[in-house]
Amino acid sequence: MNYPEDFNESMFISKVNNIFVKLLSAIMQNNLASIDHFVSDEVMTNAQSIIDNTKKQGGIQIYDEINIVNTKIQSCNLIESVYYINVLLQSKYLDYIIDIDSKEKISGDDTQRKEVNYELIFAKKLEVKNQEIARKCPGCGAPISVNTSGLCAYCGAIYNTEDYDWVLKSIKKI
Repeated sequence: MNYPEDFNESMFISKVNNIFVKLLSAIMQNNLASIDHFVSDEVMTNAQSIIDNTKKQGGIQIYDEINIVNTKIQSCNLIESVYYINVLLQSKYLDYIIDIDSKEKISGDDTQRKEVNYELIFAKKLEVKNQEIARKCPGCGAPISVNTSGLCAYCGAIYNTEDYDWVLKSIKKI
């Protein structure tokens, strides 16, 4: 495969797994701002749709006991100065909806994990900014934790991962 020069497969797989869990958690908590900095607009729109559709039913989507069974890179391609990595992720989790008010289960199965496979596509610009710069706020220069909200705790500036690192461009159940 045609990986970027500084690519570390095990670190990338760890990042993929972390982003997947954070995405499902953000949907459950109706807190998409916590993932905005490392997912595309398409992924944000799909996540918001899940939240909105569940709210229309008077519920909250729950993904519980999330377990990642396997994560495997399927391909890596360089297209017009952007690397794209296609990943197959096998997961198991409880998938159900609870009532917004009573917190009682209204649909789904909260007793047995179901196995769900996903295809994820990540992208990274060929010419990205220095990763050392990425550890500092673009607004004020303060240290920033990329895995949290993507907002500087000091000045509120938004950290855009797309300028520095891999971004989840799409996720599809297969």
